Amino acid sequence: MRVILAEDSTLLREGLVRLLLEEGHEVPAAVGDGEALVAAVAEHRPDVVVADVRMPPTHTDEGLRAVLEIRRRHPGTRVLVLSQYVEKRYATELMTGDVDGVGYLLKDRVAQVADFLDALDRVGAGGAAFDPEVVRQLLARTTHADPLSRLTSREREVLDHMAQGLTNASTAERLHVSQSAVEKHVNAIFDKLGLLHVTGYSRRVLAVLRYLGS
Repeated sequence: MRVILAEDSTLLREGLVRLLLEEGHEVPAAVGDGEALVAAVAEHRPDVVVADVRMPPTHTDEGLRAVLEIRRRHPGTRVLVLSQYVEKRYATELMTGDVDGVGYLLKDRVAQVADFLDALDRVGAGGAAFDPEVVRQLLARTTHADPLSRLTSREREVLDHMAQGLTNASTAERLHVSQSAVEKHVNAIFDKLGLLHVTGYSRRVLAVLRYLGS
């Protein structure tokens, strides 16, 4: 894949470039701020953008806003956001739109190289990859809306895994239950959330994340 990186930490940026090159990816540009990221994407049209959230000049949310701008200018551009924090406002905007080819990981995941590369592959293939902690925090902000409170603890676990972009088979493996049991939980979740007609892996994630924005 052709991957553009945006990370203001030179050490981390160079480390990620080296990792991606070793994995056989092409890195046409690696930049240190959001403005340069938008320009680099327009010039190189990469397969995937990997971007930090907090970058110069204010070190608040420049990277995430740049990613949203890229998705507006170049629909379908696949993006994997890395951050130390969950920027709820813009994360919700990113994750309640078209989530095909979208990921949001906390930087701790980068230390787990296999997880990072797996997430990058999923996003590059048009799937979704969301950090469990990101999902947990965004789910928490909607507890006042009540529908989630109708879920059992097991259904909530399954929902968390769905929102991370995992298939039923992967969820069953992680929860040590059968795939048919997961399918029953998924149907119960859709029933309780009024999403019975949502089908397909990415649509499931989209439905969950749309609910987060409600």
